[in-house]
Amino acid sequence: MKKSALILFLICHVSFRLWAVEGMWLPFMLKTLNEPEMKSMGMRISAEDIYSVNKVSLKDAIFIFGGGCTSEIISSQGLLLTNHHCGFSQIQFHSSVKNDYLKDGFVAKTIKDELPNEGLTATRIAFMEDVTDKILQGITFQDADREKKVKAAIQKLISEYPKESGIELQVKSFAYGNQYILIGTETFKDVRLVFAPPAGVGKFGGDTDNWVWPRHTGDFSVFRIYADKNNKPAAYSAENVPYVPKKHLSVSLKGIKEGDFTMVYGFPGRTTQYLPAVAVDYIMNVQNPMRVKMREASLAVIGETMRQSDDLRIRYAAKQARISNAYKKWIGEGKGLRRLNALEVKKAVDAKFAQKAKGTEFEPVLGRISELYTQNAEYNKGYDLYVEFLIFGPEIFRYARNFEKIVNTPDAKEDVEKLKKGAAGFYKNWDLATDKKIFTVLMPIFLKEIPASFLPDAIKASQNRYKDNYAQWADEVYGKSVFSSQAGLENTLSGWNAKTAKNMKKDPVYQFMRSMYSTFLDKVIPTYESQAEAIDKNMGLFMAGLMKLLPNDRKYWPDANSTLRVTYGKVEGYEPVDGKFYLPFTTAQGILEKYVPGDEEFDLDDKLLRLLRTKDFGRYESNGTLPVAFTASNHTTGGNSGSPVLNADGHLIGINFDRSWESTMSDVMFDPERCRNITCDIRYVLWVIEKWGNADRLISEMTLVQ
Repeated sequence: MKKSALILFLICHVSFRLWAVEGMWLPFMLKTLNEPEMKSMGMRISAEDIYSVNKVSLKDAIFIFGGGCTSEIISSQGLLLTNHHCGFSQIQFHSSVKNDYLKDGFVAKTIKDELPNEGLTATRIAFMEDVTDKILQGITFQDADREKKVKAAIQKLISEYPKESGIELQVKSFAYGNQYILIGTETFKDVRLVFAPPAGVGKFGGDTDNWVWPRHTGDFSVFRIYADKNNKPAAYSAENVPYVPKKHLSVSLKGIKEGDFTMVYGFPGRTTQYLPAVAVDYIMNVQNPMRVKMREASLAVIGETMRQSDDLRIRYAAKQARISNAYKKWIGEGKGLRRLNALEVKKAVDAKFAQKAKGTEFEPVLGRISELYTQNAEYNKGYDLYVEFLIFGPEIFRYARNFEKIVNTPDAKEDVEKLKKGAAGFYKNWDLATDKKIFTVLMPIFLKEIPASFLPDAIKASQNRYKDNYAQWADEVYGKSVFSSQAGLENTLSGWNAKTAKNMKKDPVYQFMRSMYSTFLDKVIPTYESQAEAIDKNMGLFMAGLMKLLPNDRKYWPDANSTLRVTYGKVEGYEPVDGKFYLPFTTAQGILEKYVPGDEEFDLDDKLLRLLRTKDFGRYESNGTLPVAFTASNHTTGGNSGSPVLNADGHLIGINFDRSWESTMSDVMFDPERCRNITCDIRYVLWVIEKWGNADRLISEMTLVQ
């Protein structure tokens, strides 16, 4: 479907709802598609204020934080606000037993105390432009070499597009190849840690409260973007100065009430709203249960490790958070989809589509998708299992893979030196005993679930040798490996030559890694990727068919793909199950009610406890208490973490950090009655910075409005 047809379709079929609104909308299309509805819900600014090509707008204050979160500029000196869990790995990197910033928080007293973070970036969107007509000229879904033609068209467009210093260009596919958007970005490479709240704020409630409402977590952290003297992106340098942004958000002290308009502006990661029943069946009954089982086993080991000492707690804090978040989300997603009878709903849509598609170009597409899922069943399963084991399981094998180049090219001196320097970083956050235990609990699950054709011969031989004695297997692999200690590895690298390279090929960790990765890359990935490409191509035709054949059935918006989006709704509670209703607000009273002295999830430090008990809320008090969090009916997903939540005037009222557990199915199927995003009230953020952190210098940078 060409751009003009897609836009015309959306204009004609945007429905109007008073409260929850499904969809993650492209900001440059709001004026055409969404502004009337947003105004009817109470928005007082214009679509041009939200996104403009020709003048400064709210989009200029919204940044991608690192690789997968959102952040926003809140001062004219580059102050950057995001979630605590988004900045968690940086906070953990700077932490030690002596300076435990994860537990005690961090406050940069002066600008000179702000901490640099190697590899951390912040990226803004310079512009977005619909280039669908240019990319798809003469290309159809029926073309056997469609993907090749599209790639060539994209390369041609980028090569011919006017260049601007510092602006990188990319073209991204939307709606499974029905639409293409050119995006210009500017990436800053010097981002420093400014403020991190203590665990009693940033991690309050821990895994128990994660994805759960009511919530009392102050999930925020503060960074700052630095630039060179010309205000341009530059690698870290002591000579860099705070970035002067085109736009920074005004921060509202006014507060909110139920029914108020809200808007989330950020970079949602991935949704799959339009999948047919066969795909949803795989997610619900194969993929998620299998991944949950793997992560549950790993998390039990990591949790036990973290309770042993402060040193191990710090080492594994970021890893635990990374593994746990999706684990709990997948459980909630399964429950939510079953509650909505998702499979039956999808089957009904498929049946209606099939009836309408008879005699059209769309008639065979559902059959093709079903056939591809059937053909690809083992490859899908193999892919998911290998990812869980190799990417989220024992770390030693991922680390050992970095040594393949020097093993095969022993005289690669620069690479040897890089590995020498990088060793300390790996072992700083790694524990031998823990990694071995993760190996022992994941291997039996992996071996039970993996299709026999994807099991490496060397692993089969070891399985036969060790039977069910996975601890002995781990002892053999880890106990005889140079990778099992930093000293042993550094000693090997210090004398690196052809002989040591030959010896490393015999190293049990290296051999295990090679067996697993070679099978994964050679036997699983090629077919998995080719089948996935075929599925996506057919999904593009299915998507075009849905919009053409079932135009009145729903609002069609392009699935999230980590690009800048706007979603909007209102402040409201919800009924999670029969007989229970959740109010949309939480306050400081709830923090004290949950407080458990000495508990790893619900403890408070002495200063925080005193401030809360004495009700020292200052100018952030509302109705005799301190606002902490609220829910609203904005459609969000992963990647929206850290997104600004804005009021009807475009002022910052909070930081998006979660969804309710009953909402996690919204990546696959949106439910307006239950889907709620969870936001940390900006007044709680400011209170922590000012009252707990005594960081008035940061408050004075901000533009506070009533």
